[in-house]
Amino acid sequence: MSDAVKLPDSVRVLERGWLSSNNIVLFDGDAAAVVDSGYQTRAAQTVALVGEALAGRRLTRLINTHSHSDHIGGNAALQRAYGCTISVPSGMADAIANWDENALLLTAADQAGERFSADHLIVPGDTLGMGGLEWRAYAAPGHDMDALVFHNPDRRILISGDALWRDGFGILFAEVLGSGDGIGATRRTLDDIARLPVDIVIPGHGSPFVEFDDALERAYGRLRAFEQDGARMARNAIRACFTFTLLDLRGMDLATLPQQLDQVPLYHAANTRFLGLTPQALADWLVAELERAGVARREGARLVAVG
Repeated sequence: MSDAVKLPDSVRVLERGWLSSNNIVLFDGDAAAVVDSGYQTRAAQTVALVGEALAGRRLTRLINTHSHSDHIGGNAALQRAYGCTISVPSGMADAIANWDENALLLTAADQAGERFSADHLIVPGDTLGMGGLEWRAYAAPGHDMDALVFHNPDRRILISGDALWRDGFGILFAEVLGSGDGIGATRRTLDDIARLPVDIVIPGHGSPFVEFDDALERAYGRLRAFEQDGARMARNAIRACFTFTLLDLRGMDLATLPQQLDQVPLYHAANTRFLGLTPQALADWLVAELERAGVARREGARLVAVG
């Protein structure tokens, strides 16, 4: 975290990287709340990290910004370990209650998630007390059409989930899959966020930052680029989502990659709707991109994650 970011003592950010979302721990006396819980395969690590941060306090609440696997994957494990309640955006209610893996994008993105039940629903406009501060929930559709962000006006802090990062925002799944207006929703969300008084942003991934206006400018720029070039948006979605999978598995056989890209709904839809490549051509492009970015390398017949 940058030295310029001075969070209240009651707010601690456990920065996790890209496979698991950040965990935000907010202290209220001998109790605490956590926002977002990381990915399922790192759930034991989440429980341990949160336990260390609690330092003997009780974890009473777990709150999710949205329904994607890297934000809800540790929910069940944290609830088992600490007995906390779970609060989710109201738009997630049916998908969670029915454990609809299509609606939760687990099937579409070939990801995993452990089933849990929601104890409370959060609707836009609700106020939550966390870390001795009051946070207002705002709708933030785009990356996830049911997402929320949480804003504290007194300390001018925004918990932005994947609606705003230092260098953009999360994959526009609805736009890539053809299931909704992800671009339009994201623009409206950025417009709404831009009207808030913000000095510090706590994103779902990456370090908290103070360069709010700069981040918005970058996000609008990325959005315009996606609007002008759907293929660029599709390539971003494939690259980002596959990198996530590779970080989890640590490696996979190159020979099976074309078939996987053709069978996983997100990759198939992105390619069919925007790129029009053969599965082999798509695999060749993806491997070259990941090698160029330094996030993967070939080891014999396998592609392995770097770092």
